[in-house]
Amino acid sequence: MVESREARCACGDLSVTCGGEPVAVSLCHCLDCQKRTGSAYGIAAFFSRDRVKVSGPYGDFTRASDSGHDVTFHFCPRCGSTVYWEPSRKPGLIAVAVGAFADPAFPAPGKRVYTHHQHHWVGETGEENPPG
Repeated sequence: MVESREARCACGDLSVTCGGEPVAVSLCHCLDCQKRTGSAYGIAAFFSRDRVKVSGPYGDFTRASDSGHDVTFHFCPRCGSTVYWEPSRKPGLIAVAVGAFADPAFPAPGKRVYTHHQHHWVGETGEENPPG
């Protein structure tokens, strides 16, 4: 069991220290997560609010989720990286962008949501970066 993990924005000004293991790790295919990440999906690690410590400046952006509940995203005002967010429907939890941990050994998602928005090529196998 890990004592704590640290997630950081690209420039390092905003960091989030999370104690223990995540309560859940979820991969989201919704169109808003695709826009937020610039990728085909977003991956969130959920931690109990009392196990999260935020350090550094951040900006906020609040939007309604597909379920109609507000989500407030916190991003670095210098580099723009979204590091964590607060889903109003889960007031006891803080979601942290798994990529902000920059840890290839981070636990895999145990849940996938909004798969009806999944890109058809996600999950395909094939050779990565063939030589030559």
